[in-house]
Amino acid sequence: MSMLASGPDSRRLNPEPCRLTQSEKEHASGQRGFAIWIYGLSGAGKSTLAASLERELHRQGRVTVMLDGDDLRGGLNRGLGFSDTDRTENLRRAAEVAKLLVRSGLVVIAAFITPRREHRALVSTIVGAADLALVHASAPFAVCARRDPKGLYAQAAADVLRQFTGRDSAFEPPLDEAGLTLDTSAESVAESTARLVAYVTPRLVPPHA
Repeated sequence: MSMLASGPDSRRLNPEPCRLTQSEKEHASGQRGFAIWIYGLSGAGKSTLAASLERELHRQGRVTVMLDGDDLRGGLNRGLGFSDTDRTENLRRAAEVAKLLVRSGLVVIAAFITPRREHRALVSTIVGAADLALVHASAPFAVCARRDPKGLYAQAAADVLRQFTGRDSAFEPPLDEAGLTLDTSAESVAESTARLVAYVTPRLVPPHA
């Protein structure tokens, strides 16, 4: 005979278990779900800083997830171009993924150009301002062009690559939305990482700790 109840009272007798809350997951992991969103021009050092930050947080015993613009454009966001509409959709999808991961009690480190202030506001709205730190990797266009790690500036200069941020498409510097600005043209990776770790670490302590 089945032990499962059936009939009109089955839902009352066998309620679905409640989903684990973000707080419960944070309690189990000993860390707060949080997103660090590093933005700036191509070549400003976003991915380098993200990787360096992840390594330092790993040493602290944090469980992290990296979201990189190039990786997502090759998978989840494949097919999106660089029009204003596609850029916004690219960032919306990335922010929704970040939100899900944060709600799971993970530390998310995201690296996206995020060129416009309205884009940063969108990310903040989706993820939640309380669970997000916006970090501006700042470097002048000329410095990024000299670095040109992916050859994108050369392609843009040759008119092979269109809608390039900072040249054909505007990058809006932060007004008051940047919690931290790192001048990667004046600081070493180690110096910027140290400042970033010091800024982020206190925010990763769960409220109940």
